This record gives sequence, C-alpha cells and structure tokens, in this order.
Amino acid sequence: MSEDYRLYADLAAWWPLLSPPEEYADEAAVATSALDSADVDVREVLELGSGGGHNAVHLKRRFELTLVDLSPRMLEVSRRLNPECEHVEGDMRDLRLGRDFDAVFIHDALDYLLTEEDLAATVATAFAHCRPGGAAVFVPDHTTETFAESTEHGGSDDGDGRGARFLGWTWDPDPDDTWVRTDYVLLLREKDGNTEVVHETHTTGLFSRDVWHRLLTAAGFEPLVLTRRDGPDDAPRDLFIGHRPA
Repeated sequence: MSEDYRLYADLAAWWPLLSPPEEYADEAAVATSALDSADVDVREVLELGSGGGHNAVHLKRRFELTLVDLSPRMLEVSRRLNPECEHVEGDMRDLRLGRDFDAVFIHDALDYLLTEEDLAATVATAFAHCRPGGAAVFVPDHTTETFAESTEHGGSDDGDGRGARFLGWTWDPDPDDTWVRTDYVLLLREKDGNTEVVHETHTTGLFSRDVWHRLLTAAGFEPLVLTRRDGPDDAPRDLFIGHRPA
C-alpha cells in the first residue's frame, strides 16, 4: 500500500510543491458534480485515501469533510491545509467509523489496491459508510480499457528557496496481470541550495470496467461508469459512481 513509499512517508512534506493544491481544482469540480448525483442532499462527505488534502482544499467549500488516510505524514500535511476538517488515520480496506455519510469519495489512492480482494474490501467500506440514497464516487487513474503508457512532469517552488520537480513514467511490464509500474525521479532543492535526487518505483492496480461493475454490484451499489476526457490531448478516464438504494 501507499505507506510503503517514501513519497508518502519521510518525503511527504514535499507533496504541496510536487503536486500543488491549485492543480486539483478541475478534478474537484468533476468530483463535486458526481457527488451531487446522490438521491439525498449531500452535505457530509467521507474521503478515503485523502492524502495531503489537495482535493479537500476545494471540496471543503461545498461539503463538510471527514478525511481518512493510511499515512500519518500525509495527514500532517493535510491538517495544515485543512484545519477545519476532521482527520482520521485508517486503512480504507477495513475502516469502520460506526457512522454514515451522504457520500463517499475516493480519488487516486485507489491505484494502490493491487488485488480484486483489496478493491472489493474498499468498495465494501464505501458502502458501509454511505447512507441509503447516498452515492460513492471512485476515480482511479486507469482502467484496463483506458490505460496507455505515459509520462508526466511537474513541481513548483515555495517562494522562499525550496523547490521540487518530478518526472513520472508509467508503463505495464505484463499486460496479463492486474498492475502497472510508475518510475518517479524527484529533484528536491532545500532553502540553502542543497539538492537531493530520489528514484522510487510505485506499483499500482489496473482493473477492467467489468470488474468494477461486478464489485460495485456485489457490495449493494447501483453502478454507473462515466468516461471523460479532460482535454483534446488527454487520455480518457473512467469515473465510477455507486448509488446506494434508498
């Protein structure tokens, strides 16, 4: 799971520079529209795998958020950005808070689920916390049908000498299994000008639309898949909505 990676552990403090919160505005807008598709008035939202809280920066303007992540270091980052939100350390595969919400949201933390069993457990967690008439929104980076080898880069400076840049290369070593590989190279510059180069390999899950549909249905949701393309040069991306019957 994601807690095994330095990016979410001792390097977590670099997250706001590597992936700035303002870059999440469009994604959060799509998530808001999907969350609002519930059959209840959505006010209370549980975000599982909330990471550094960069989606929450935008979603909290519309919803009352409870943020859950497995990494205590990432929760520290999120608490600084979102002090008004409740934060909980927990594993989305087996979390049980004993209360329900109008909607549940899981962004790309889903990618670190490598088996159908882990994905099914997470879908069950979402169902257990979604009140009747509510909805759960799942946004994996890829499905089997949309995956294509890709590269990405980014990063920013803090205006006080610190800066971070990254290059990511995602590829599939074996198309017959349920995971893909992303190699990240991070270049981190401290305020005093010293730099560190970090290479880290992340293994992430890849499942078909049929698997998603089957697991959502098995958990009790009425599933819906939306395929969208953010821009003319962007790859298609699947978003799954599970409606819990009233």
